Amino acid sequence: MKTVSDILAKKGSEILSISPTVTVIDAVKAMAQQKVGALLVLEAGKLRGIVSEQDYTRKVILTCLNAEQMLVQDIMTRQVVVTRPDQPVQEVMAIMTERRIRHLPVMHNGELVGLVSIGDLVKEIISEQQFIIAQLENYIHG
Repeated sequence: MKTVSDILAKKGSEILSISPTVTVIDAVKAMAQQKVGALLVLEAGKLRGIVSEQDYTRKVILTCLNAEQMLVQDIMTRQVVVTRPDQPVQEVMAIMTERRIRHLPVMHNGELVGLVSIGDLVKEIISEQQFIIAQLENYIHG
């Protein structure tokens, strides 16, 4: 069974992050520039939260607040759910589905080592299923 570390080995462990004291509008611009839906919020190298497009939509746009004056720390999610590199992909998918989250930081021995998204998990599951189908077809056709 594939694990989170298998995903990180393919995609890399680059961590896109932002400071909690950056304005929300700059965070949104950074997400757009990097073509990602979330950024980890780091302070002094430590994970303090996560800020996502959903946070922006729900906490700024829908409440008519000013993204140029608000800081990331005002809207970020502070109680961040994390995963481990050895956690199976299916298990992580279940956690993300149950908790209705799209991004999970990967922690190993208290250190941040990467980030996986629901898209990363879906790609891995599809790849695994295609491999199984090909193996079954080879077996059937001998």
